Amino acid sequence: MNVLAVASRKGGSGKSTLTAHLAAHAHGLSQSCLLIDDDPQGSLWLWNELRKKNALPLKNVTRGIADILKREKQNGVEWVFIDTPPNMSVSVTDAIEAATLLIIPCRPGVFDLMAVRETIGCARKARTPYAVVINGAPAKRGKVESPSVTYARECLATWAVPVWSGQITQRASFSLALAEGEGVKEFDFDSSSAAEIGRLWLAIERSVKAVNDAREGTGMHSAAA
Repeated sequence: MNVLAVASRKGGSGKSTLTAHLAAHAHGLSQSCLLIDDDPQGSLWLWNELRKKNALPLKNVTRGIADILKREKQNGVEWVFIDTPPNMSVSVTDAIEAATLLIIPCRPGVFDLMAVRETIGCARKARTPYAVVINGAPAKRGKVESPSVTYARECLATWAVPVWSGQITQRASFSLALAEGEGVKEFDFDSSSAAEIGRLWLAIERSVKAVNDAREGTGMHSAAA
């Protein structure tokens, strides 16, 4: 079972949005998925309710994440997606410790970059592989990233932080899809937004495979593909 925790101390980084779109994408690939909503705002729960008959299995954290994961592993769940609140509470720490890979969404702004450092510190302490995903980014001009994204990558590089080579661009389709209880690929299959989520998912799959191979002694981990 592979566990993806999406965490950042910074509110508004797009944790719930990214979790929902990744889970919907994996579900569309016929993966067995479970959502865990640990955010008191319940955004992931609300989105899943909007899915109606297409709702994914979802658990709220009541007795601890470890207990949920133990049961669901026995049930044969392949992928678990954990949405966390914007703090470093005990439950967030538990989610990071339980994760196969921690995804840290970060908007390309100085306040967001500073907030990311605390989450990174928690991941390093827990020895959990992690990668930062530049989220809510200005659109590229041709193939050229915006100056704010370039600046964010340069800052993260000085901290020796693994960063996904792509970006999730600020687009209305991401929020419009959620309002319909869909992932962006379900909402608009051929959109640029769907392509970005697809590329991120492929990078996550490669990283998770590398993590699992490293744990089994058959390979080395490189967190951000």
